[in-house]
This record gives sequence, C-alpha cells and structure tokens, in this order.
Amino acid sequence: MRPPSYRRIADELAAAIRTGAIPAGARLPTHRDLARERRIALATATRVYAELAAMGLVTGEPGRGTFVRHRSGYDGPEPSRALPVPRVADLSFNQPLAPDQGDRLRTALRTLSTSGEVESLLRQHPPGGRSGDRAVVAAYLIGRGIDVAPANVLLTGGTQQALDVTLRALTRPGDVLAVDALSYPGIRLLAAAQGLDLAPVPVTAAGPDLAALDRLCRTRPVRAIYTIPTVHNPLGWVLDRERRAGLVAVARAADCVIIEDGTYAFLEAAPPPPLQALAPERTCYVAGLSKNVATGLRFGFAVVPDRHVQAVTRSLRAAAWSVPALVTALATGWITDGTVEELERARREDAAARQGIARDALAGMDVVAHPASYIVWLGLEPHQRPDHVAAVLAEEGILVSTSDAFATGPHRPRALRLALGTPPLDGLASALHRLRRTVEAIPP
Repeated sequence: MRPPSYRRIADELAAAIRTGAIPAGARLPTHRDLARERRIALATATRVYAELAAMGLVTGEPGRGTFVRHRSGYDGPEPSRALPVPRVADLSFNQPLAPDQGDRLRTALRTLSTSGEVESLLRQHPPGGRSGDRAVVAAYLIGRGIDVAPANVLLTGGTQQALDVTLRALTRPGDVLAVDALSYPGIRLLAAAQGLDLAPVPVTAAGPDLAALDRLCRTRPVRAIYTIPTVHNPLGWVLDRERRAGLVAVARAADCVIIEDGTYAFLEAAPPPPLQALAPERTCYVAGLSKNVATGLRFGFAVVPDRHVQAVTRSLRAAAWSVPALVTALATGWITDGTVEELERARREDAAARQGIARDALAGMDVVAHPASYIVWLGLEPHQRPDHVAAVLAEEGILVSTSDAFATGPHRPRALRLALGTPPLDGLASALHRLRRTVEAIPP
C-alpha cells in the first residue's frame, strides 16, 4: 500500500538532512510555503514537520520557524559522552562522591568478609528483599516523613527499576500518565517502553499547574500522576503544603495513582510532608541511594500501598527477581551504622557550596535552581538553539544536557540543564566561567 503523502515527504526531507544535503542549522520553508511547494494541505505540511521533529531531525521555534538540528550527538535524551577535544567538565550527569568513599567501601567489604553470615550473600533473596532488610529501609524512611510497615517496602535495583516495576504493575499499554511538562528523562523512556500515553502538565515557577492537571483529569482517563515534589529535576522546586494538598485532592477526585519520586528529596533539609504521608492509600514513593551515596550502588526501594504490594512484587519478580545480596548488605549496613545519614549531610553542604559557585559564575544569566541542589536550569537567548549551543560547548570540552531530554510534550524550551555534582569542586568555577564565555559569544 502506498504510504500517505506526509510520510513520503518526511522521508525525503529526512534523507536530505541525514546526508547533509540540507545542512545543520538550515531554516526550512514555513508550513504554508511547504504546502504550496508540495501542493499539499497545510495540515499535511504540519504533520510532515511533526514527523521530522519526532525523528529528532528538526526543531520548531515559535516566531522564527523550523530549523535542522545539529546532529553532533550532544543533545537529546541519550547524548554522546565522547568529546572531540579533551574533557574540561562533565555537566551532563551528577555523580557526586565524597573524598573518603573509597575507604568507606574497603572498610565495609572487610566487615562483610568477616561476618558470620557471609555465605548468605551467595544465596538468592526473595523478590522485594528479606523482611529484616526491608525493616532497615522502613526505619530510614521515617526520617523522610514516611511511616510504613516493612511489608510495604520493596527493595529494587535502583530508583529507575522501582519506577519500572511500579508502572508495569499499576498501568497497562495505552493508559494515560500525567507528568510535568519538564521532568526526569527516565520517565519518558519507561513510558515509551511500556506504551503509556504521556500527558504533559504545564509548569509554573512554584510547581505543576494544578488547574491544568485538574482539567486533564476531568477530560481524560488519567491512570497515574508522576511527580517530583521535593527538589524537582530539572527545575528544583519544593512544593509547599498547599500545593501538595491540592495535588492529592486532584488525584483523589480522579481516583489516580500518585507516583512520587524522592530521588533528590534528601537535599531539602526541612521539606513539607511527602505526598505518601498525605495520601498513603494511593501513593507509591520511589527513591534510592544513587545521588545520596553513589551512582554505582544500584539500590532503591518502592513504598507501596497494601492493595498494590502483590502486583508490584510480581512485577519485580518478572523483572529481576531481587536485588543482589551483596548490594543489599552494603546498603543496609550503611543505613544502619549512620553512613547514609552522614553522607546526606555532606551532600547538602557540597550542593549548597556548588550552587553558590554557580550563582557567582552565572550572575545575570537566566538561572533557575534550588539553593542546595546539584542542578541548574539555564535559559538561553532567543537566537540560541540548545542543540547548537551544546555542540559548541562540546568543542570546548564541556558536556551539558539540552532541554529536549526533559520535555515530555512538544514544547522544547530554549534552555540547558547543568549538573554540578561531577566536576571537582576546585575546578567548577573555571568550568562555569568558560561555559558562560562560550555561550555569550555565540552570535545571532
């Protein structure tokens, strides 16, 4: 069967872009001009450009037109991390480590090697973890304002797996998942893999637009709401009590599940109560030890309401059965002896110091950030496209993330996300000053 006209034209333009016949940065004809040139309807021309945008080949800028994206590999949800020049700074991914964490690991491994239960580390743990290990995490979560029985805590191989198994258990392909218009990139990957329909909710400076969320839930069958209420990634907000209560009210009225991501919540020293505490009957809380301890320690957890425990446990069994016993022993040991709490305090101090450096280095630029987080959202000038800026910075040895990675809907803001947690503290200021000089030197 002959493909529809929009598909034929989109494929033709895509081939020209990929071969370089239409170069990066080129402005494409307006929708009306394309319709006239190709003798197609305006709606068909619009669909052509939508198809090219979905392929990651073009970007539309309101009031300026449609441009061919720089395909250097330094923008989008899965950018290349191989730079064309020696690396100056990786501002694309947070991997904070304390100076003594290697020594801590050696000590912990020596302790495990001499423990009486060392052979138990070679045995298979049950899905969701052993009851004693779950009890350790349940006790730790009291410090986050979550008071649940160990049976409601399921151990996972990191926060991403906690999200994965929870979504698989509680949704079906085609279900609508409400999510902030700018959010953690991993939720897009999971939604695509599981066939979920992402419904972006407009964001404000203080959090998601709750009126828009309410309208969405009244007009569409929203199955679940994914949200990051405490130290949002990438915008850094901490929802106040009133907004948390409002979000819970919307979810209850629509009978939605709430999936609360607490990955960066430890960075807020005195947060409002988590959504799980406000709506325990419908909230699944997911987090882990990647940002507060180490990214290589793939240990996470899902706090699940009674009615969903069996379904999420089955999903976890199908995905990976259980967390490796050695990882569980390390994680629960560090929770029990106070190492995690100590590292979280150190992380808060480190993140606040890095934000102070960023405020000084980027003063006067369009910056949005939590005062004690590892993330900066940097707005660009009207003439600067994120993909082009990322490519220019890559030539300077600086890796960044573009707004494309965080956008859950068609609107891609003109912005970059800077991750402050990986560069050495004593080199962060010079890296940010170099970034600033490079960005400001990009001409219209």
